[in-house]
Amino acid sequence: MLSIIGLLTIVVIVGLLISNKVTPIAALVLVPIVAAFAAGFSFGEIGEFFNSGISDVMSVVVMFIFAILFFGIMQDVGLFDPLINKMIDISRGNIIAVAVGTVIIAAIAQLDGSGASTFLISIPALLPLYKRLKMNPYLLLLLVGLAASIMNMVPWGGPLGRTAAVLGMDVTELWRPLIKVQVIGLVMLIGLAVLLAIREKRLIAKRGNLNDAIYEEAKPLVEGADDKASKKAAALRRPKLLWVNAILALSVIGVLVWGVIPAGFTFIIGVSIALPLNYPNMKDQMDRIKDHAPNALLMAAIILAAGSFLGILNGTLMLDSIATDLVTILPAFVIPYLHIIIGFFGVPFDLLLSTDAYYFALFPIVEQVVTGFGVSSLSAAYAMIIGNIIGTFVSPFSPALWLALGLAGLEMGRHIRYSLPIMWGFSIVLLAISILIGVV
Repeated sequence: MLSIIGLLTIVVIVGLLISNKVTPIAALVLVPIVAAFAAGFSFGEIGEFFNSGISDVMSVVVMFIFAILFFGIMQDVGLFDPLINKMIDISRGNIIAVAVGTVIIAAIAQLDGSGASTFLISIPALLPLYKRLKMNPYLLLLLVGLAASIMNMVPWGGPLGRTAAVLGMDVTELWRPLIKVQVIGLVMLIGLAVLLAIREKRLIAKRGNLNDAIYEEAKPLVEGADDKASKKAAALRRPKLLWVNAILALSVIGVLVWGVIPAGFTFIIGVSIALPLNYPNMKDQMDRIKDHAPNALLMAAIILAAGSFLGILNGTLMLDSIATDLVTILPAFVIPYLHIIIGFFGVPFDLLLSTDAYYFALFPIVEQVVTGFGVSSLSAAYAMIIGNIIGTFVSPFSPALWLALGLAGLEMGRHIRYSLPIMWGFSIVLLAISILIGVV
């Protein structure tokens, strides 16, 4: 009975998340409460399950809030602008250089863990260049999406935060083995960008447009802009403090990798230094916090709701029951490799499940099943993260992708047809390499 109630709970949550009828917070909080009542648990017991679940995710919540604030401030002060503008300038009309530059620009822009800001920085800056060179704008979206997905394996990115919440572990510890996967992934992506650029060059030549390609130098992100938003962004830039901010950002990332203090504390210190350093006026400091607070608090609220959901499902033993019963149904030879099988199909799963559904509903079941056969929780997590994260920006459940399509004037269906096979193939190769180097 517990297995049936647990499965129904997960199916209902997944259905609600897919339907976009309610927020993830409402789905993750209300449905498990109803399920726990149906299973015969009292309000007092459910409260204890809630406390247990919340305590497991609190460190992740703190880290998320201050990481988003810190990197938001770094974007405001223009830390990444010179490098991005230099890459645009260097690429000057060379199709291969443009493709490689796209990967580097998107990877840098994704350092704040926000897909929306990555697209806001990359697409307006590069789209005019793609159009001038007669390059396919869907190639731009593909390369930016792949680069952002690889960089999204950072501790302050959504997938690792969700996974750490499920496992009840420190997100920085979860991230460290993935650093080499990120490095390998970016090297692979640069190689892929070169190959796709060569193909694109041939297609342009066939269309007879190659000789008509004229380079139009892209302007800096905010320089000379007339609109109100760009003027506001320009006012926030601190070019004279560029090197000081660069040292601060590198120091924060260095301490994070070192692991000498908790990740949340690292970012709290970083924010506390960055605000008065760049904005001596207290009102300006509060304005920076207010501007980035919505993103920080939204993710924090979702992680807390997930803590409640997992606390109830673990406390009622529903997950244990599902895992035990699933073992009796699945063929014995499949179960130890279930995490790899799910990882293999991770990108197509992105077309069916939202990120919340994948990590908060599917992953806990798989993790419970395979750990019973000697597979470590971390191995299960890495297989499902690496297999799925590449498809983040080909999924119709990604709000950032809809923003990107709007910025570029492109269609979701055509983007999926163009990008899905390449993204899925890339994901499978990266998963295979991760198995070979022992991460999975």
